[in-house]
Amino acid sequence: MKAGTFVWATFLVLAALQFSQSAHGQAGGREGASGVEAEADRPTAFVTVDGRALFRVRGFSAFPAKERAEAIAKRIVAIANDATVSPDSLRAVEAEQVTNILAGDRIIMAVTDADASLEGGVSRPLLAKAFLLRIAEATSVYRQDRSLRQLLTNTGYALGATVVLGIVLVLVRRLFLRLDAVAEKRFKSRVEALRIQSFQVVQTESFWKSVRTTFRTVRTIAVLACLVVYAQVVLGLYPWTRPTAQHLLLMLLDPLRNMALGFIAMLPNLAFLAILFVVMRYLLRLLRLFFSAIEHGTVTFSGFEREWALPTFRMVRVLVVAFALVVGYPYLPGSQSEAFKGVSILLGIMFSLGSSTAIANIIAGYSLTYRRAYRIGDRVKIGDVLGDVAEMRLQVTHLRSLKNEEIVIPNSTIMNTHVINYSSLAAQHGLILHTTVGIGYETPWRQVEAMLIEAAGRTPGLLREPRPFVLQKSLDDFAVTYEINVYTDQPQAGPRLYAALHRSILDVFNEYGVQIMTPAYEGDPEQAKLVPKDKWFELPAKVEESSGDSRPNATAPASETRAGKA
Repeated sequence: MKAGTFVWATFLVLAALQFSQSAHGQAGGREGASGVEAEADRPTAFVTVDGRALFRVRGFSAFPAKERAEAIAKRIVAIANDATVSPDSLRAVEAEQVTNILAGDRIIMAVTDADASLEGGVSRPLLAKAFLLRIAEATSVYRQDRSLRQLLTNTGYALGATVVLGIVLVLVRRLFLRLDAVAEKRFKSRVEALRIQSFQVVQTESFWKSVRTTFRTVRTIAVLACLVVYAQVVLGLYPWTRPTAQHLLLMLLDPLRNMALGFIAMLPNLAFLAILFVVMRYLLRLLRLFFSAIEHGTVTFSGFEREWALPTFRMVRVLVVAFALVVGYPYLPGSQSEAFKGVSILLGIMFSLGSSTAIANIIAGYSLTYRRAYRIGDRVKIGDVLGDVAEMRLQVTHLRSLKNEEIVIPNSTIMNTHVINYSSLAAQHGLILHTTVGIGYETPWRQVEAMLIEAAGRTPGLLREPRPFVLQKSLDDFAVTYEINVYTDQPQAGPRLYAALHRSILDVFNEYGVQIMTPAYEGDPEQAKLVPKDKWFELPAKVEESSGDSRPNATAPASETRAGKA
């Protein structure tokens, strides 16, 4: 069958269809229109050969439209592959309630009244004639596309397209290299001048990295566009890959189209989430200002400590954010999908199993804050660790040891051990520092207590009120153990004050000629274990006027005082 014959026959069939539709429309009225609409709602499928849609057919409950269309397409392909069957041999044969389209003795399809109803009431024989022409044309095109001459011609076109693609890619590369060079030549010196004048407000390297990244991104998009066009052209030249070529662009654009449609559909929800975000943001700002005023003492409440302001704000912030999540969750994109719910449950289980210790530390941190166990700057002893509180966080507490070491202790550990705070009462009542000495029984206890009180008075940094006092801790085998207790309001100066107190005790006892018998006494030595005053500053020791060690009016030993009076 010649191409001209196909064209004229198709034209005549379409004209007859149009005339038939017009006649039905005028005769049928509203009932015909409603019938067409009802038929249009029923499922249909297109018969497709080599990516070309020929016509559509109706399905039945036992034979769905898609399966019927695929079966008809397979029969058309089988006829096209059979060189013994000529397109001119196709014919339409009327049967009871159907019109069969045959190729020789083989049936290709049966046209039913239901198929005719899809075309607005066209008669079944006329529709069968149109289907026959489409099948004959598809058979001829199918054979022509697979002929050796056509395949060689298409291969030549493919090689030509490949050469063009290579030329285009080279031009694209040179174009962007040229743009990069021009941009660097014209603008780099200006950016450098801006960097010098603005004290490096604009970082040159960072700026050029962003510019070149933009160029690379645009170049990549251009290259991908060229490759897509090339693939679509080349794949469309061959019948086996033509369906892929026809759907290639759709495969690339459909995800973008779906995302765009989904985004448009979610605009009301996104608007609600945006408004919720703004409201909650300003609410948190107001709460922060309120608790900051409490922290700085601008706003006061009876029984509410200023140190509680920041931890309380953190808890309130968590509650506000949790409330916002509960309100906004139904409006999140995809929140109603099963995948989203499954991932949420998985994350919740993982968080519950992995954060038990962290939650325990957070709860312990808040408990320690509201119990006022210590504050930042306090000298504390937690378990066996002694140091100053440097930072209090939700999960851990940072201590700075006496050797300037940072020690991090989990709050849950602190809750399970004892805490000694040396600073909490020091400012009002004073912290008691104490040390012990062992003095022999031959020394009157009144003299020992007086010397210890005098040593405490000589020690700088100790409080004069309350007054120091002495306790006799024990009567040991060889000596009496005395404890001197003194007051200070500087807990952080404890080691320095202890050292100064010990030095004063040594000086006073040497001045009065009393031996310190600690730790044990076994017999009187031939020479008293004392350090003469003229040997107090043996090398490399140096006299320090400010320390009081070389005072000219220092209290003389009791024996020297009595000798002077005599």
